[in-house]
Amino acid sequence: MEAMLLPRRYPDRVAQAGGIPVLLPPASGIEDALSRMDCLVLSGGGDIDPARYGAQRRPETAAVREDRDAAELALFETALAAGMPILGICRGMQLINVALGGSLHQHLPDVVGHDEHAPKPGTFGSHEVAVAPGSRLAEILGHTDLKVQEAADVPTHHHQGINRLGSGLTATAWAADGTVEAFELDQPECPFGVAVQWHPEAGDDLRLFTALVHSARTVRTPGG
Repeated sequence: MEAMLLPRRYPDRVAQAGGIPVLLPPASGIEDALSRMDCLVLSGGGDIDPARYGAQRRPETAAVREDRDAAELALFETALAAGMPILGICRGMQLINVALGGSLHQHLPDVVGHDEHAPKPGTFGSHEVAVAPGSRLAEILGHTDLKVQEAADVPTHHHQGINRLGSGLTATAWAADGTVEAFELDQPECPFGVAVQWHPEAGDDLRLFTALVHSARTVRTPGG
C-alpha cells in the first residue's frame, strides 16, 4: 500500500515556532489550497527529475517522483505569484532553483571530492557554513557583523547541490568546499524567500521557522 509521508520534525518545528502546520499531498491542483494558507515550506526528500533542468539522469539520482515534482513546482509558482513567504529546505531549495531556471549537481561527492555533506546513510552529519554579512539569513541567525562572513554549524544530509543558480536568486551561505548552502529570492513580490541546503528541522535552532511564521503574520496583517 502506498503512503504519503513527511518526517514529523517538519510540522513539529512549525508548531513550535507558533504556526499551524498543514501537510499538502502531491495531488494535481493542490496549489489551489494555498488560498487558505499563509506561507509555504518546501521540505527535503528525493531527487528532482534532471530532465526538468535539461540534464540526463545519472545512476546516483534516486527516488524521483514526477507527481511530487509537478505538485511542488506548482505550489512554489503559485506561492511566489501570491506574495507568500517561502522557506525551502534541502530538496526544497533545489526545487526553487530548478523552478527559476537553475541546475543541480546530481552527485556532489564527484564535484567536491568528499562525502561530508552526507557522511552516514540514514542520519545527519554536521558542518559549518559561512553566512554572507548583511543578508536576511545573517539577520535571522543573529549574525550582525556587516564586514565579515560568520560561521554557523548546521545539520546536513544531501548528495546533490546547486550548480547554476536560478534567476532572481542570491547565494547567502557556503560550505568550506564552495557548495552553495543558502540563497534568497530577490523578487520584490516575495516578502520572505529563503532556502537552505541543510536541515534546520533536524536541529534545535528554530530561528528560520520563527522568522517564516513572523513574516506570514506580518503579510496577513500589515503592520502587525
